[in-house]
Amino acid sequence: MTAQLEKLAAAGIELVPSLAVPQYFVFTRDGFVSLVERKGDGFGAAGAPALITEHGLAMLIWRGDQGFFIAKDHEQPATAGQVAALRRFAADLAAALA
Repeated sequence: MTAQLEKLAAAGIELVPSLAVPQYFVFTRDGFVSLVERKGDGFGAAGAPALITEHGLAMLIWRGDQGFFIAKDHEQPATAGQVAALRRFAADLAAALA
């Protein structure tokens, strides 16, 4: 687990202390967040990443060729830069946890 935490830190991914979801680790970078299940003394599967907004967590949903970040009672178009950053975050998180 120490090696994985070092890889996460090197990728600029932060572990957020959270008492609200004790069965998950919460990781964030550049305004994106992902929950990773706790498996004994290690990490389990990572959930889908989301954008942190003032309306809560917003998931990336596609409508045709246009992506939207959707949160409860709110949506906003996703820019190409946001989609690329979200994908990099998800890929870097998966690589560090592997």
